[in-house]
Amino acid sequence: MLEVGWDQVFAWRLGRQFLTDPAADGAEAVARRLAGVQAQVASAAETAVALRRGVAGQDAVADALAAGTLVKTWAMRGTLHAMVPDQAAAALSLIGSARTWEKPSWQKTFGATPDQVTALVEAVSTILADQVLTRDELVEAVLAEPGFTHLGEQLRSGWGAVLKPLAWQGALCHGPARGTKITFTSPAHLIPGWTGVPAPDAAAQTLISAYLGAYGPGTPEAFDAWLSRNSLRKTVVRGWFAAIGDALTEVNVEGRTGWIPTEFADDLATAALDDAIHLLGPFDQYILGPGTSDTAVLPAEHRAKVSRTAGWISPLVLVGGRVVGTWDRDADDIVVSMFGAGRFPKRALSAAADRLAQALGDTVLAVRES
Repeated sequence: MLEVGWDQVFAWRLGRQFLTDPAADGAEAVARRLAGVQAQVASAAETAVALRRGVAGQDAVADALAAGTLVKTWAMRGTLHAMVPDQAAAALSLIGSARTWEKPSWQKTFGATPDQVTALVEAVSTILADQVLTRDELVEAVLAEPGFTHLGEQLRSGWGAVLKPLAWQGALCHGPARGTKITFTSPAHLIPGWTGVPAPDAAAQTLISAYLGAYGPGTPEAFDAWLSRNSLRKTVVRGWFAAIGDALTEVNVEGRTGWIPTEFADDLATAALDDAIHLLGPFDQYILGPGTSDTAVLPAEHRAKVSRTAGWISPLVLVGGRVVGTWDRDADDIVVSMFGAGRFPKRALSAAADRLAQALGDTVLAVRES
């Protein structure tokens, strides 16, 4: 078993996630490395990618979505993500394998039986096979089909609860925005070479390897929490890990056991402390990967400052890869709030603010501590 410390883990993660060495390629390379970029808030996804590319610009994700080299769909934890197509297909397969829409609680809440969901998948697949529709247009087309009239309110809901099972089965994804309106289409219509949603056992190695390659060392439980909020059976997820075999290496991190892709074991073992300051945007994958409940990266007593009401994830301040504060923007100022006593070195904090300003396309941002 490989033995490492948390300083090595965080240094390795910072490097793997393009935070110490920016990506040379586009948004697709960043999304692939991160196993998806949360895109509930489009500007947050753009910020996450721009920070990791080290170049100004807030349209890289939008451009990749328009080109079909990224796909936007309801993936991890039922939230919208921008993903490369093969990883998206794998995520949809594994999330869909939980069959959450077959649970009595889901049926009671959303008023659709498993048979009705199956019928919806067939109807929507046909409707969107060769066109892009707004939500209203899609709902109108679905309600024109027999058997769905009672689902009108749920289909129109901005939360998309009834549409998510359709996405997980490959019937729809988000299409190019039409002004301020979102659209939907079939992945096969939008994405060149889309091959459909694979079987879960085939999908597992793709997504587990991607997850551990960005956020490892990790456990089956951490992977499932990131993927489905622990909706999958523990024995199934552990079986997926076991099936990967020697391609994973077991790691002991100061008493906590996890796994990492074997190809990265040497890099992790030789990773050196990186005590640079990094300012990351809201909903950043750096914390969403391990989860805000991981006390190694975020002390439990400060979790509520990061994971806030209504699911909002605060912009982060990292030192040595650990979350040590949050920040907010006040006009042209970045206002940093530390968790503990003391102050940041001004030069290091200014350098982090300069990187953030470049990613946001601002000439300069002043930084101050609250």
